[in-house]
Amino acid sequence: MKKKNIRVNDKMQKGYRYQLTEPSGRNFDKDFKPTLTPKQMLELGVFGGKYMTDCKKEFPAGWFKKAKLCPEGHDPKLNFFKVPASQPLSVWIKKGWIHKDDPRGWLQWYCRYYLGRRHEDDNRQIKRWKSFIARHSAQVRKGCKKGDYSCRPKQRQALLHWAIDSRKL
Repeated sequence: MKKKNIRVNDKMQKGYRYQLTEPSGRNFDKDFKPTLTPKQMLELGVFGGKYMTDCKKEFPAGWFKKAKLCPEGHDPKLNFFKVPASQPLSVWIKKGWIHKDDPRGWLQWYCRYYLGRRHEDDNRQIKRWKSFIARHSAQVRKGCKKGDYSCRPKQRQALLHWAIDSRKL
């Protein structure tokens, strides 16, 4: 695969550069098994539609054709389960969850990882993902009948935010 250089200029990053070293959607860490692509997440509705409204140039245009986005602000009605299920970026920053190269947080990291970027923060993010998924998917499986979307909608939405299709739990 020919390596590709990406340059980012959006509201949160100016002049940031990274390199795609893996084919898009392939060669993931053996412990990282998301069930949703970034495109699928955006189409289902995640993060109240606010998450990726000013950085479309960085990612494939096809990701945004059916994406549920709201440039004006976070709108939980755009989430698949129509509930708020995320904390503000200020909380993520305070808790130390944000790496300087991915100032929008986990989904930004995942989008770039999906495209083929490999980064010093991969192991930490994958460890966070595994921990979150193990805890929350187990609670949904144990506490809900399969297909009962009215059961634990915030946890189901949060799992969507972490690239797990909670509709199948």
